[in-house]
Amino acid sequence: MRIAMLSPIAWRTPPRNYGPWEYVVSLLTEELVSRGYDVTLFATGDSLTKGKLHSVCAHGYEEDNSIIPKVWECLHISELFEHAEDFDIIHNNFDFLPLTYTSFTSTPVVTTIHGFSSPGILPVYKKYNNKVFYVSISDADRSPELNYIKTIHHGIDLNQFDFQPDPDDYLLFFGRIHPDKGTKEAIEIARACNKKLILAGIVQDEAYYNNFIVPYIDNKIVVFEGSAGPVKRNQLLGKASALLHPINFDEPFGLSVIESMACGTPVIAFNRGSMPEIIEDGKNGFLVKTLDDAIAGVGKIKNIDRKYCRSYIEQHFTVNRMTDKYIEVYETILNKL
Repeated sequence: MRIAMLSPIAWRTPPRNYGPWEYVVSLLTEELVSRGYDVTLFATGDSLTKGKLHSVCAHGYEEDNSIIPKVWECLHISELFEHAEDFDIIHNNFDFLPLTYTSFTSTPVVTTIHGFSSPGILPVYKKYNNKVFYVSISDADRSPELNYIKTIHHGIDLNQFDFQPDPDDYLLFFGRIHPDKGTKEAIEIARACNKKLILAGIVQDEAYYNNFIVPYIDNKIVVFEGSAGPVKRNQLLGKASALLHPINFDEPFGLSVIESMACGTPVIAFNRGSMPEIIEDGKNGFLVKTLDDAIAGVGKIKNIDRKYCRSYIEQHFTVNRMTDKYIEVYETILNKL
């Protein structure tokens, strides 16, 4: 099976630090290659893969200000579709824009929908609903207006996450500094519990960061670590007593949640979006509705078995399991043709 894997070009694949879509694409690509599949990764020129790398854009546009995103996105996507007949299947991880190219090829296209940035993009998905095969990353993130071939939860490489049975006494927020992710709420929870809070992630909303986050950063109670690469991520997640995930939107999936539990660290999350598909309330964390509930959860966090958190991820959210399910999708599609 010859697979064309289309990755975004905001960041390198795999990303050096932030870049969740590129991260998942890399994990899937490398596992497919290790199983003997012929995979061509369409990504930035500095991307790393044991498969075949095909690129037109040298660097991620978030890492190189000289790159105009729309120009190079168009060149990147068109490059794949100009070679579409060289492949048995195309796996699109680039959101809605590549869908507009699919009528120009007979090669089947699988599109993983990594979340809807806005209801305004839905018309594109609806137009190609019966031509492209859609995969959702959680049942919660499905649109009732689309048909899906499967829900496939993300998986992670457990070798990148060390189990830590004995955490330090701090709470962690790991994600984009943005109102959606609830950074401000995480600070409120930690302050109410009189607990140290470490913040790690890219600043995606400067005004929000300056107005609601910066005033509380004192490098004692509230510490801002910035964006964390794989090594730092492993350390921060593993030594935290709990990950705070007080989201203000319907989370499509939540990679940091399963990464945290892979280290043995339970998660306290607002019960929205995919969270009930990932967290077993009272077993590997707490699903809460209010800040008061979250504060109470911090007080009960020592009741959570960190070994269970790890074993839960080993059973349900590995890259092997994710890859098995994508192979099933590819084979189902090709057997229909």
